[in-house]
Amino acid sequence: MEAGIHELTAGYALDALDPDERRAYEAHLAGCERCQQELASFWESTEALAVAASGPAPSPALRERILADVRTEPQNVVPLESRRRRTVPVLAAVAAVAAVVALALGTWATSMSSDLDEMRDALARERAAAAIVADPTSRTVEMAPGAGRLVVGVDGQAALVLPDLGEAPAGKTYQAWVIEDGNPISAGTFPGEYGTDVVLLDGDVAEGEVVAVTLEKAGGAKTPSLPPVVESDPV
Repeated sequence: MEAGIHELTAGYALDALDPDERRAYEAHLAGCERCQQELASFWESTEALAVAASGPAPSPALRERILADVRTEPQNVVPLESRRRRTVPVLAAVAAVAAVVALALGTWATSMSSDLDEMRDALARERAAAAIVADPTSRTVEMAPGAGRLVVGVDGQAALVLPDLGEAPAGKTYQAWVIEDGNPISAGTFPGEYGTDVVLLDGDVAEGEVVAVTLEKAGGAKTPSLPPVVESDPV
């Protein structure tokens, strides 16, 4: 009896027990530290799945509240049904839950890795733009209209400094262009922000070229919309 009831932990966690088994298990659970720990482990796996799928985990107080409720249940021991009859479906259910949890956690880990890569790339671009702006050997070109400026390093790398541009409207993005002899080449997109934008341009800016910023649909465009939001003098 005692050995069999320990095996009902997984079924209880999955709500797979019939009423008699549930009452018997709950009566046993109140005084069995081993089953309490195993049940908590199952709940932690389920909570991990919830985090990966939809957001914050349930309150840490959930386990203690449920265990407290269990301890108040009457201690009525009911004979268990055949151990063999319950073992196969319970083990199958446990295997299914384990597979789903593993898949969800793997997806979550992949997503987290991708997010970290994006953050590292964004930080590297910000540092490179700041280095160009701070370099005393860089050349500064005014932007019109407004108080923005284009800063071009000695190696041709360039950054835009755009105060008070503001965030792009919903469904839109700012896009930078390097224009040579009337031929615009995309130099990257950026969302804009309140305050001052410091934007590293993709590609180099050569002497005589012009840099412009336009407002485009989210994802960017192949050719710039006119008129530009801001445009530099020739470098």
